[in-house]
Amino acid sequence: MLPSATYRATDFVDAAAKLGADVVVGSEHRQALSDSMGDRTLVLTLRQPLRAADQIQRLAERTPLDAIVAVDDGGTRAAAAASERLGLRGNALEAVERARNKASMRAAFADAGVPQPEYRVVRPGDDEAAIAAELGGPVVVKPVTLSMSRGVIRADDPDAAAAAAVRVRAILGEAGEDPASRLLIERFAPGEEVAVEGLLRAGELEVLAIFDKPDPLDGPYFEETLYVTPSRLPRATQEAIARESARAAAALGLREGPVHAELRVNGDDLVVLELAARSIGGLCSRSLRFGLGMSLEELILRHALGLPLDGMKREERAAGVMMLPIPRAGTLREVRGIDEARAVPGIGGVEITVATGKPVVPLPEGDRYLGFMFAKADTPDRVEAALREAHAKLEVDIA
Repeated sequence: MLPSATYRATDFVDAAAKLGADVVVGSEHRQALSDSMGDRTLVLTLRQPLRAADQIQRLAERTPLDAIVAVDDGGTRAAAAASERLGLRGNALEAVERARNKASMRAAFADAGVPQPEYRVVRPGDDEAAIAAELGGPVVVKPVTLSMSRGVIRADDPDAAAAAAVRVRAILGEAGEDPASRLLIERFAPGEEVAVEGLLRAGELEVLAIFDKPDPLDGPYFEETLYVTPSRLPRATQEAIARESARAAAALGLREGPVHAELRVNGDDLVVLELAARSIGGLCSRSLRFGLGMSLEELILRHALGLPLDGMKREERAAGVMMLPIPRAGTLREVRGIDEARAVPGIGGVEITVATGKPVVPLPEGDRYLGFMFAKADTPDRVEAALREAHAKLEVDIA
C-alpha cells in the first residue's frame, strides 16, 4: 500500500521483484508506477480504512493475497483492517490506530508506565496558555495525527503556546485534516534524540538499528537532518533504548511488522517521544543493509510473507543519511554542487527529490525534504564528517 506522496514506491517494488513476489499496488491515486504494473493496481480510499478494507477484500475474492504491507502512515490502518479480515499476518486495527493518534499513544504509554514527557490533551475552546503555564515551559505544541515533525512547534512561554496552537490548527487545515481536532501540549524533553528501527515478530522486538541524531533538535521547529548508525551512546544506554522501545510497542498492542521509534536521552533519563507502526520514512532506509546486502524493504516483505529471516544483522560498516533541509519557502530554481558533494570520500549518493520549478516550504508547514544524502565509512564519526562536508558543497537556489 503506497500513498501517492511516498518516496518509497520503487524500493518496495524492487524488493518484491527480488523475492519473486507478484505485487498489487494500492494507493489513493493511480501513480506513474501504474504504467509498468499494468492491471496490478488498486485505487483505495485510504482516509476511510474500513472502506479501503472492503475494497481489498473484494480483490482478495478474485485474487487471493498472501500479505498486505503498508509502506507509510497513510496505509497502516487500512492494511491492519484488511489483514484482520483475511486472516493475514498483521496488527490489530485498534493497535495501529493508537500508533497513528498521538493522544491515544500518550494514554496507552501512561497506562503501561512507559516513560514519556508530561502532557495535556487540548480541545477546541481550551485555554492553551493556561495549560502551558500549568505544565511549565518550555513546551511543545503538536497535532495528534501528522508525521515528519510537521506542525510541531516549541513555545517558551504561555502566550507563545497559544500562538503556536493557532498555527498548528492552520497547518492541519492545509493538510486536509480537521483544524478543530485535539492537539497535544507536552513539556519539552531536553537531551539527545535517537531513532530506533525494529521489526516485531509475534510481539518480540528485534532492534535492527539505533540511529544517533547529532544535530540538536531544540526547536522552535524540529526538522531532522543527520541520522548515523551504529549509535555512539554507551552500551547500557542502548540496551535501555531497546527495552523501552519494546515496552512502547507492547503498550500500543503492536505485534507484527516494522516499527520506528523516537526517544530522548538526557543522562540517565529516557523518554519515548513516539512509536510508529511502519519503517523509517523518506529514502532513509537506503542507509541500511543487512546480511549479504539485503535491503530493509526486502526484510519487511520477507517477514510479511513468512519467508526465512536469516541474516537480519546490520552490515558492519557505519552508515548515515542526511535529510536535506529546505532553507526557506519559494520556488526551487537549482541545486548546485551535487557532483562535488558526491565526490566527497564516503558519500554513496545524493538524491534531490524536489524537481526544479516546484514550490518548496520548510517546516513546520512543509511536508517534505529537499532530498537525501547517504554515506558509509569505518566509524560513525567519519560518516557524520562526510555528510557535513558534502552538504557544505551544495548551493540551493530558491526564488
